Amino acid sequence: MRYVTAGESHGPELTAIIEGVPAGLTISVDQINADLKRRQQGYGRGNRMKIESDQVNILSGVRHQVTLGSPITLNVTNRDHARWNEIMDPMVEATPANSVRRVERPRPGHADLVGGMKYRHHDLRNVLERSSARETTMRVAVGSLCKQLLGQIGVQVLGFVREIGGVSADARKLEQFADLTQLKQATDASETRTFDPAADEKMKTLIDETKRAGDTLGGIVEVIATGMPAGLGSYVGANTKLDAKLASAIVGINAFKGVEFGDGFAFAEHPGSEGMDEIFWEQQRGFYRQTNHLGGFEGGMTNGMPVIIKAVMKPIPTLYKPLMSVDIETKEAYKANVERSDTTAVTAAAVVAEAMVAITLATALLDKFDADSIDRLKEQVQAYQEELKQY
Repeated sequence: MRYVTAGESHGPELTAIIEGVPAGLTISVDQINADLKRRQQGYGRGNRMKIESDQVNILSGVRHQVTLGSPITLNVTNRDHARWNEIMDPMVEATPANSVRRVERPRPGHADLVGGMKYRHHDLRNVLERSSARETTMRVAVGSLCKQLLGQIGVQVLGFVREIGGVSADARKLEQFADLTQLKQATDASETRTFDPAADEKMKTLIDETKRAGDTLGGIVEVIATGMPAGLGSYVGANTKLDAKLASAIVGINAFKGVEFGDGFAFAEHPGSEGMDEIFWEQQRGFYRQTNHLGGFEGGMTNGMPVIIKAVMKPIPTLYKPLMSVDIETKEAYKANVERSDTTAVTAAAVVAEAMVAITLATALLDKFDADSIDRLKEQVQAYQEELKQY
């Protein structure tokens, strides 16, 4: 399976094309739209979320709500484009009138300056329109479709918030949730998408204070995937390790700067005797582990335990108290341009990270098993899991 997205932040629409989805998968557009709405929600989001109300259109690859095995085209209309029609029109020649939103003062921390240097753009809007996190809309749509595929073999994927601006949720409170369904209900009900009500209130207070100061906040998100069979990915080469592919997918999200699996960076503080997951065996379940320090991976392969990934997002670099920059034409010092921005987008980033994990896991699943028919895929996965129990 592979996919590509296209579209600019203020362009007419966003598009994704997905190849390799098995035929016979029933698609819920309502579920995709619900995930798009989850991406737009969250305490600290900016005014753009009040303008857009993302709804997906499926233009190909699905008939009567069932996939055909051919490429699937997903489309989301940018409502805000109505205000930018002449500025962003792909076929109208540039004039002083439609260049009023020209950007010549790059924002520190964004792709503006380096992108302009790379592509020889002298209007940096040509960079920021595509480098905008608005593009992640289509990744969430693709990820939602992949979650529906994974659900056919009993895999659930959920992203949520662990920390915003140094305010952390109490990890011990995760133990009160029996499964990801319960955890999703709790985190979806939280304005900061966390599972700890006390931390939720502290996070909102901090976000309010930060907004008044014209600043921004980063944080840590976590993604958990349950039900993954053991043996996806491979140890035979660096480019076949599934945890490496997941790390790449996560860091490929706008503003993400670090990723860890299981206990992650805490391994630096503990001996090996406290960090490995001992192996046990029972006739009914086969091999299993009672702990999950390694986050569901050994040797670059899933080991049957839940996949647990944490990732850090830097504060959004667009500040309402703009940082210093240099005009690319005059070379004079100026305060950087201010585009519409969020105080924090960590809540949205958790949903995007969830989508990227779902896409990567679905791709690994379809690499290993027959990807032509969803029924054949389910049969093969079930047979494979029975085989592992007998190993």
